[in-house]
Parts: sequence; structure tokens; C-alpha cells
Amino acid sequence: MFNNKTILITGGTGSFGKQYTETILKRYKPARLIIFSRDELKQYEMQQTYNDPCMRYFLGDVRDPERLKQAFIGVDFVIHAAAMKHVPAAEYNPMECIKTNVHGAENVIKAAIECGVEKVIALSTDKATAPINLYGATKLTSDKLFVAANNTVGQGKTRFSVVRYGNVVGSRGSVVPFFKKIIAEGATKLPITHADMTRFWITLPQGVDFVLKNFDRMQGGEIFVPKIPSITITDLATAMAPNLEQEIIGIRPGEKLHEAMCPRDDSHLVLEFNDHYVIRPTISFGWKADYIQNKLGEKGKAVELGFEYNSLENNHYLNIEEIKELNENVR
Repeated sequence: MFNNKTILITGGTGSFGKQYTETILKRYKPARLIIFSRDELKQYEMQQTYNDPCMRYFLGDVRDPERLKQAFIGVDFVIHAAAMKHVPAAEYNPMECIKTNVHGAENVIKAAIECGVEKVIALSTDKATAPINLYGATKLTSDKLFVAANNTVGQGKTRFSVVRYGNVVGSRGSVVPFFKKIIAEGATKLPITHADMTRFWITLPQGVDFVLKNFDRMQGGEIFVPKIPSITITDLATAMAPNLEQEIIGIRPGEKLHEAMCPRDDSHLVLEFNDHYVIRPTISFGWKADYIQNKLGEKGKAVELGFEYNSLENNHYLNIEEIKELNENVR
């Protein structure tokens, strides 16, 4: 699908963008792979590793619609990964979060339609499900914008879908590198927000593979949710530092005790497949899609009313040894 095609990733110098770039270059021969981001230093550093002739580095911000339109010319596939993601930072700087996560999403949609991009996948988060923090609320808004864009496009060719998943092991700003840092600095305690806290857990390669697969699966308007394991934060701390005391410090502003990816109120829209769920759109488009069978011929089935996919009630938890093994494989 990606051979001889032009692919662009917004926020491409982040953890996901680097892993995505590495995967694409190993498996495919794209005509161009465009990294669109606003930090010239990160672009410079990334160019030292990823300098294949197909690579292009575009400085720009998703808040700037004209720059996006320039970058999207001739692009076939877009992955929208740019976002303001830090929960406390969003709580303290709400307008900045809205400008990037909501207005930025709107700009990506308009540029994709205007430039005739074939497919767009926007990355979402479990925090967009029944959000209690601003980050989650802006990502829910972004999800709604990308789903509704399939109606906005009319008879145009562009199709939009969303991929929603949980915490990425070892991603920049996440708890694993934070714990590693303070352990290396000689910490005598690990700070735990709440003893009962659970989270969905996925590796970067798993996240990238899921996104790539959904370019083949998508019809437009779906929210794809992978079936992934949960962990408890206390098990994570024990796996990383079994001899250190765990100090409960309290839940941070805007933080949940448990996360969900398919909310109970959407259960009538949820289809279960072998390794993922699909949340169907609440609105209809000018064209019809049979979401029960995707473009790969995989068939799903409706879940029971009242079903919720959340990190607490998940039937797959990683134990301490499995967490250790997963962490060892994270770069």
C-alpha cells in the first residue's frame, strides 16, 4: 500500500513518528516520507538517523493552515500525531491546548480535503473517552471532527478515521522514563499517584503496526481500538524497582483512576473483531459503509448493550515478570 506513495506525519519528531519512520523505511519503498513538525532541533537530530533519500523535513505548526496546505500537496496518506499531550500542562494552559488539539485538527482536515489526500488517520487517546481533563476533552473534540470530516468531504475522495489507544511504554514524557531517571539518580522511593490505579499498556511498535494495518482496514468514520493488556501502577513500580518503597502522592490534576477506550454509552456502536474494536460513527455520510466487514474482509460482531472496555475490567493484565520483559525491550 505504501510503496511509491507519499506519506506525511504531523508531529513526526515525537516517539511515534520516529518508530513509524523506522518501520516504513524497513518494510516499504515510499516515494516521499514527510516529517512535519515545529522544532528545528528535533528535526536536525532526527535527520542524523533517518536520512533516506525519500525523507523530507518540513518545519511548520498544525496551527498554521497555509503551511499545512503547502506540505500536503501531492500527499497520499497522512498520520496526524501532533498534539499537546501533557495532562497537567493542558490544565494550566487551556487555550494553548485547544489551539493545537482542536484548531490544529480542523486545519489538518481542511488541508487534506483541499489537497486531495487519499486517507487520514488521526491518533487519539484513552483520555478522550468520557474525559475529565482538558487534554481528553480536546482529543474527543478532535475525534469528532475527524469522523464528521467524512461528511464534510462530500463526493471528494479523502477518507478519515481515528486510532485510539492507551499509554505507550517508554514514550517521551511517560512514567517509565521518569521512573528510570529517578532510579538512576538514587531515589529511595518511587512516587505513586494512587495504589489502585490501572492503565492500558502498548508498545510503540505495536501502536505503529496497528495504525499501518488500519490504513488497509478503514472505510472512513471508524474509531479503531486495539485489544491490549492493562497494568497496575504498583506492579509497574515493583517491576522497575522491587526494593524501593512506594510513596502515595495523590492523583494529579485531571487524572483518572482507570481509563476506558470504548465507553458504556457507545456500546450500541461498538463492533468486536479478533484483535480490536471499532466504534462506528454516530452520523451517516453521503456514502454507505458496512462496518461489520472491513476492507480486509475481517468480520466483527456487535457487543452487548452496556459493554465498556476499560483498564480496570480488562480480562488481560500483565504480571510483574511480563512488565519487566516488556520494559527491557523498550529502547
